[in-house]
Amino acid sequence: MLLLSAIRRLRRVGPVPLLLLALALLAGVVGFRVSETAGLDALRDTGRHRLDLYAASLEREIDKYAFFPATLELERDVLDLVAGRLSSPHAVNRYLERLNQRTGTLAIYAMNLQGRVVAASNWNRPDSFIGEDLFYRPYFVAAAAGRPGRFYGVGTTRNEPGYFLSSPLTEDGEVIGVAVVKISLEQLEQSWATVEAPVLVADDNGVTILASVPSWRYATLRPLDDALRQRFEQTLQYNARPLPPLGLAPLRRLSEDAELARLPSLGGAAAESASPFFASGLVLAQTAPLHGTPWTLTVLSPVAPVTAMAWTRAALSAVGSALVGILMILWRQHRRHLRALRRANDALERKVEERTHTLRAAQGELIHAGKLAVIGQLSAGLVHELNQPLAALRTLSGNTVKFLQRGNLEAAQGNLDRIGQLVDRMGALTGELKAFARKSTGAPQPVAAARAIGNALFLLDQRLSRGGVAVTVTAADDATALCDANRLEQVLVNVIANALDALHGQPDGRLTLSAARAGDRVRIAVADNGPGLPDAVRARLFEPFFTTKDAGDRETGDRETNDREMGGGLGLGLAISAGIVRDFGGALTGVNGPDGGALFTIDLPAAEN
Repeated sequence: MLLLSAIRRLRRVGPVPLLLLALALLAGVVGFRVSETAGLDALRDTGRHRLDLYAASLEREIDKYAFFPATLELERDVLDLVAGRLSSPHAVNRYLERLNQRTGTLAIYAMNLQGRVVAASNWNRPDSFIGEDLFYRPYFVAAAAGRPGRFYGVGTTRNEPGYFLSSPLTEDGEVIGVAVVKISLEQLEQSWATVEAPVLVADDNGVTILASVPSWRYATLRPLDDALRQRFEQTLQYNARPLPPLGLAPLRRLSEDAELARLPSLGGAAAESASPFFASGLVLAQTAPLHGTPWTLTVLSPVAPVTAMAWTRAALSAVGSALVGILMILWRQHRRHLRALRRANDALERKVEERTHTLRAAQGELIHAGKLAVIGQLSAGLVHELNQPLAALRTLSGNTVKFLQRGNLEAAQGNLDRIGQLVDRMGALTGELKAFARKSTGAPQPVAAARAIGNALFLLDQRLSRGGVAVTVTAADDATALCDANRLEQVLVNVIANALDALHGQPDGRLTLSAARAGDRVRIAVADNGPGLPDAVRARLFEPFFTTKDAGDRETGDRETNDREMGGGLGLGLAISAGIVRDFGGALTGVNGPDGGALFTIDLPAAEN
């Protein structure tokens, strides 16, 4: 009866309104699909960029400590202890304790081939690792077999999660023990908690080990069978945690690394921490493998804003199509008002088209602006780094012409060789633009500090001569750092050029450079007798984009308007230099010297003798 009544009403309405309704619905559906597809494509591009940033930050955090376990092999007492030739572990315990405090790791310990901990940095604590049998841990099995070990797990003693890095301890080519360093990724995880799109890291078992939402930690992305859970009970990898499922349900795959998924409703504190990101639980899940590990990184981007925009555009499309249809009916019914209705219709269509075009242009500009910001930062540093080699090329080429005119071929050939080296270096500098998606540094190798200082001073030879600055260099022969030669020269040029800025206009300008080795570190110091660093500038010296210097103030020498940074007033030089030194396990610091002026120190790992 209800169906018959509805049919009679539709017959009374007539076919034209029904056609308009169908047209509006069709336009709404098409508008929704087009808008949703475009929004998901933009969201997917943003997600890929976020994956690259998160992966780079995690890899950089792990790489800082990757070489620590192998360094224990350099200590004879450690080798004697794990081999059973040293009766008392006291000296080794104290050494590991000091090393742990200096590096900021959770724990450092040494094990014999039976898997028993014989020395540990926490030797004097109630929960010390000494005496524990950890032969079942995968990182011990790998290192005992002669391979570096990598393992994420929860400590059985303190119930403290961490990432374990292990390395075999060898003597005469044979493995006699295992060195282990346990590091914390909690600080990195806390920094992720502030991002717009949540991120999680799952290990090869599908267990979430890092997450920006705390309640997601130790949840599983896929079901675990009984055999796998029994293995976890034996290895105590997660220390008897329940490992509940996260409940991420896939809905539709968009590409090889992206799919639409739905998260279950969250309650309590978890809901409060996740609600800003998920209004409907619908997310775009994008996954990428982490280089050098069996882990996967997943970014969950909320789809609710895309869906809301798609519904808005669908409504606009439906309303627009309905209005067009109404205008057509009015045109048929009121011919005398045809021209007026046509002008109104055209005006309305133009407005709808302009609004749609404006929305799409704004969306494109936002994405493009983010890319331009990164390219602008890299280009500013690159242009600055090319200025000095270009000036040196100018000087060398002029001198070469004079040497050729005098017939001094040997000097001319020497200048041409140096020109070739500078051209090669400039070619290497332009490679910075390739770091748009991911920052890359050169492979560490032994670099003589004296040679790097000499090359940097050569690049700045014109400025040194023009400013009348006296230069004193003292470099020990054993001051050989483990880094990239080109990057070290890059940092030295930045620091020395900033010192020259401070000495501009000073008649008795002095620049003192020294390099010395202290244990397993090499320290390079650059000191000047300029006005020094103001307190306000020193507190923010290495912040990116912080500068008190305008583009034209590079050589004013006024300490009030010169924050000792390069980059034409962008505040990039010292931030980039600190990042380069940090990538090689070192540190760049700047203080006021005891006799006045500024003192910058580059601290780097020393290369093996």
